[in-house]
Amino acid sequence: MMRKLLVQASALRRLSSAHSLPSLLTSSSRRCSSSSSSETTAAQPPITSVERLDDEPSLPTSKLSIDRSALYNPPEHSHEPSSDSELVKHLKSIIKFRGGPISVAEYMEEVLTNPKAGFYINRDVFGTEGDFITSPEVSQMFGEMIGVWVMCLWEQMGQPSKVNLVELGPGRGTLMADLLHGTSKFKNFTGSLQIHMVECSPTLQKLQRKNLKCVDEDSHNGNAEKSTISMLAGTPVSWHAALEQVPSGLPTIIIAHEFYDALPVHQFQRASRGWCEKMIDVAEDSSFRFVLSPQPTPAKLYMMERCKWAGAEEIAKLDQIEVCPKAIELTSAIAERIGSDGGGALVIDYGLNGIVSDSLQAIRKHKFVDILDNPGSADLSAYVDFASIRHSAEEASEDVTVHGPITQSQLLGSLGINFRVEALLKNCSDEQAESLRTGYWRLVGEGEAPFWEGPDDQVPIGMGTRYLVMAIVNKKQGIPVSFQ
Repeated sequence: MMRKLLVQASALRRLSSAHSLPSLLTSSSRRCSSSSSSETTAAQPPITSVERLDDEPSLPTSKLSIDRSALYNPPEHSHEPSSDSELVKHLKSIIKFRGGPISVAEYMEEVLTNPKAGFYINRDVFGTEGDFITSPEVSQMFGEMIGVWVMCLWEQMGQPSKVNLVELGPGRGTLMADLLHGTSKFKNFTGSLQIHMVECSPTLQKLQRKNLKCVDEDSHNGNAEKSTISMLAGTPVSWHAALEQVPSGLPTIIIAHEFYDALPVHQFQRASRGWCEKMIDVAEDSSFRFVLSPQPTPAKLYMMERCKWAGAEEIAKLDQIEVCPKAIELTSAIAERIGSDGGGALVIDYGLNGIVSDSLQAIRKHKFVDILDNPGSADLSAYVDFASIRHSAEEASEDVTVHGPITQSQLLGSLGINFRVEALLKNCSDEQAESLRTGYWRLVGEGEAPFWEGPDDQVPIGMGTRYLVMAIVNKKQGIPVSFQ
């Protein structure tokens, strides 16, 4: 499971990331499949073969077959109408124009955020009717607890009269709506907020406006432009395509919930001649296939930088590595802003506290599918390298500290979700009580819910330990709540 905006495309298509993960794609992912654990396990991402583009023999441990063909073998011309989607035609035209394959990162970026046919751009992909479910859609308690964390940090900042509250990839706007609902009684806090939603999808922007109950009002500073106000708490709201567009100069609190996992990754494969970037090409039958680059690529610089942060023993165990340059760039921008303006950031996502290896997955209608199958019809995401986030933030600014990662269960427990669910259970119907218990387990539990008595294919799966949480804060704020 933007949510979810992607950071504004950088001019260079450089990318990279790494650490092997077992197949723990059984019930949690942002991308948390709503089907049962048994169904999810059976639908794990298929293994796709990789072909080499050189004449060197593979290492005994390599699983690469030898392909002695050229980088691109265009199929014979046909006057028959093509059944390819517009996005597939676009991807093939890029490969044909360049005379060779494209990186996994470029493929991922086009599939998710192509302005005309990107997965996130023209549809609502969240919830049971969409392709995946996120924590805010599971229960109102998630957004309420994030609101507690944000308000506590605001108090540690000295309760500034104005503060930027930024959410990256807000999905439907559910998290922000629940945050404002839960804190609406604290007028000094909500009165200080300037909300900034970083979202590139026009469709999701409309949903966010609706869920935040936004109205347009005449500006009070004499400008002809109207200002947008959320009637949930009377707070001004604005939308931006990238974090760089959010005005600086004010203390800033940033929420990045299931955002990093949608940033494009470069994949590298160990071969006889060293680390080679995995690319995507067009096969003779016009389908997409994985190949290895015959020459070093610009993204390899990111891979080498990432390997410097890891131990030699860790690298020696790996046959594949994923690197996410945009995550590094985004984290640097966040750390620089927090270091100069004050505030903090909360990153919540599924991933590892170390190098990630071959975690890229595709989910369509809550089931895992082949990454190369019908691009644009399934969500693509990869595990987040939290160790890389830490190193990137610390190198970007000496004025910030990084805390965590801790589990989502630890975060929500420290913020009082146990007390919140008990209070809600006192005044609800039996149906509401079942929904509350189920949502609570999915947020903080691990594995199948022990209390479930319904159909086996609907058993709630806890993701409390699958999701990790990291905080980046200005040193002046001290240690944030939940990380003390």
